[in-house]
Amino acid sequence: MAWLILFIAGLCEIGWAIGLKYTDGFSRLVPSVLTGVAMLVSIVLLGIALKTLPVGTGYAVWTGIGAVGTAILGIFLFGESTDIARLASIGLIVAGIIGLKFTSAV
Repeated sequence: MAWLILFIAGLCEIGWAIGLKYTDGFSRLVPSVLTGVAMLVSIVLLGIALKTLPVGTGYAVWTGIGAVGTAILGIFLFGESTDIARLASIGLIVAGIIGLKFTSAV
């Protein structure tokens, strides 16, 4: 269950990271509120997951999910680079997340 909670926390992290782009420096009310809610939910869920998971593993997976998801959405939403080095680097983060999951005792 902790891994599912952590995954949802990572999805919320993607939401707030992308949301920051739409807040326009927190000058737009609705995107700012939604981004703030996503931040809060993400942190709370991370905290719940860390009751069971090791902190190093949980935090690394949480940030990894956020980084990969944000990078992929950046490509699709904002036309960010898709050069091979960038995609390979995203793949390495995914490999690290998978490695941490399968080497975790929980």
